[in-house]
Amino acid sequence: MDFKKYFEAKKGLGILSTSDKKGKVNAAVYSKPQVIDDKHFAFIMGDKLTHANLKDNPWAVFLFKEDGPDYQGKRVYLKKESETDNQELISRTCKSVYPETYCQTQYLKNSFLVTFVVESVLPLVGE
Repeated sequence: MDFKKYFEAKKGLGILSTSDKKGKVNAAVYSKPQVIDDKHFAFIMGDKLTHANLKDNPWAVFLFKEDGPDYQGKRVYLKKESETDNQELISRTCKSVYPETYCQTQYLKNSFLVTFVVESVLPLVGE
């Protein structure tokens, strides 16, 4: 699947779900991923619950519901590959995706760029 074209063409709502080492689940609203290639996504995230969960459990699901009346979208199953707190790289990545007003230092302070491997993809509804 060409994720770059897909996410450029579609608007919608993204939810990133993680769980801790005991299986307690968290879901958080996230923007579209930074698509590195068809097998790798990256997200900029603060040092909050989602990030904490990924320290203990590398598995996550990104659910994307496309705008519109139907239940169109994707469920993307991910495994954390790496992360960095390199603020220059985080800022460059942010500016490549978002308007510069969102990429100011005060908003990116204490954030991480987390890279995932795409393990599998399913439609939003059904198989």
